[in-house]
Amino acid sequence: MSNNRYAVILAAGKGTRMQSKLYKVLHKVCDRTMVELVLDSLNDLEMQEVITVVGHGAERVKEVLGNRTKFVLQAEQLGTAHAVKVAKDELKDKEGTTIVMYGDTPLIRPETINSMLDHHENTNAKATVLTAIADDPFAYGRIIRDVNGKLVKIVEEKDATEQEKKIKEINSGIYCFDNKLLFEMLEKVKNDNNQGEYYLPDVLALIREQKEIIETYLCDDFDETFGVNDRVALAYAENVMRNRINTKHMLAGVTLVDPTNTYIAPNAVIGRDTTIYPNVTIKSNTVIGEDCQIKPNSYLENAQIGNGVKVLSSTISDSKIGDYTSVGPYSHIRNNCELGQHVRVGNFVELKNTTYGDGSKTAHLSYLGDTEVGSNTNIGCGTITVNYDGKNKYRTKIGSDAFIGCNSNLIAPLEIGDGAVVAAGTTVTENAPSDALVIARVKQENKEGYAKKMPAGRKS
Repeated sequence: MSNNRYAVILAAGKGTRMQSKLYKVLHKVCDRTMVELVLDSLNDLEMQEVITVVGHGAERVKEVLGNRTKFVLQAEQLGTAHAVKVAKDELKDKEGTTIVMYGDTPLIRPETINSMLDHHENTNAKATVLTAIADDPFAYGRIIRDVNGKLVKIVEEKDATEQEKKIKEINSGIYCFDNKLLFEMLEKVKNDNNQGEYYLPDVLALIREQKEIIETYLCDDFDETFGVNDRVALAYAENVMRNRINTKHMLAGVTLVDPTNTYIAPNAVIGRDTTIYPNVTIKSNTVIGEDCQIKPNSYLENAQIGNGVKVLSSTISDSKIGDYTSVGPYSHIRNNCELGQHVRVGNFVELKNTTYGDGSKTAHLSYLGDTEVGSNTNIGCGTITVNYDGKNKYRTKIGSDAFIGCNSNLIAPLEIGDGAVVAAGTTVTENAPSDALVIARVKQENKEGYAKKMPAGRKS
């Protein structure tokens, strides 16, 4: 038997029960769309080809999945067998095994898929059904076995007898097939049912008629086969996935102070001996080093965090934070910032598209946008780089070992040299050379006794 493996992911349905403008498979579980999670489960399984069947929202699904898969269009949804059949031009003549999966089953594990494929191929089966044991099997097709434990048929809920309804082994809807035989049998599937649709399980009956081997593979965890059809099910899948992700990190040496209130994306990476406090959200493509402390109410997205970093109740997105740097509380670092080592960004500081050299600090209440700061420079509170003139953005460059006094306005484009000192309350409009003292203030004038002449209400 060929070891070639193929996958068909069914993702054409709109999902009306979601009550949403967003197509069902694009709803997210722990910050990944459901269809991405299904594709993720195939990443390491050496599939020769993955075909995703799209229909409703096809262009948006293609945009999300990009070049990770080929696409075929099911323009009219006529059932699961019809959905697989639209992939025939891509697969029908190929030797090997095809697994059919659903884009709304985000909890399936790659280990389960691989074991199912191995079982299918090792038993020389022409079809294999993934089954599971459900505490409440209502609405699922039941697995009917003979006295030898072999699959006899799958009975749907509406067709099951009272005795059959007591069976707890259910059909997950995930199948492996001999690829060539699958597409031969799809041509024979009829739609003579109440819905007028072509059903994939009917292929099993056709294969059985040819006296070919049909196997089952029991999944140990029913949740892996769980399909999401509405927002209640989506929340359940989110909880299962969150527990799975958090358990993985804790077993790998990460401390989660309150796992039930910690939200980590599946592809986030966290180093050992890092502590994550409650109500922290760690979104996709975030990497956190070792020995970090991510304090409550922090939000990290596409952030690269070094070792020994402290983040206190702050937001960091699309940015890099160097080793032993501290951020917050209540700071916002965004849009391609890069901070060096031993940097301090304190209370209520916003940085946008800004770089800091090692050892520099902005303790509180400042905004630096489109700015380059050298090493060991101090930015006083209330400092603003004025980077926008209403049409264009301009950069500010501040050298190393500089000192920017409190309440300074730096009007970009601007360069301040190494070692320069900007006096508090200065508005800087011209470049300042290295080691210069920059002062630009209106001269203070005291008018003695004048305050007594002012109306009382205006003195406050």
